[in-house]
Amino acid sequence: MTRLFDPGLQPERTELAWRRTALAIGVGSLVAMRLLPVAFSDPWWILVGASGLLVAGALWIVARKRGRRTVAMLLTRGDRAPLPGAAPLAFLAAFVVVCGAIALAVVVTAVGSG
Repeated sequence: MTRLFDPGLQPERTELAWRRTALAIGVGSLVAMRLLPVAFSDPWWILVGASGLLVAGALWIVARKRGRRTVAMLLTRGDRAPLPGAAPLAFLAAFVVVCGAIALAVVVTAVGSG
């Protein structure tokens, strides 16, 4: 019987893509924490940056666990393994939409006040 699964390549690439996404969210959050105080005098901006950093950290951990679980399932069950669901992807999409709405609010507020 020939296995169609290579235990290292595809799951590792997927995990690395999730890690790059987490890194991008973390860097974006740090930039927001640096730039939002210039646009707003209220201290609420710290919540935006901190929530982004928390999401980035959680996403990093989820990516690691998801990658290991995928490899373990594929090694034990082969091609019939049930792969992880799309809950992290749905959460990430909702997070990006919220961040986009916040960015739009920042731009509209900055243009309206200037």
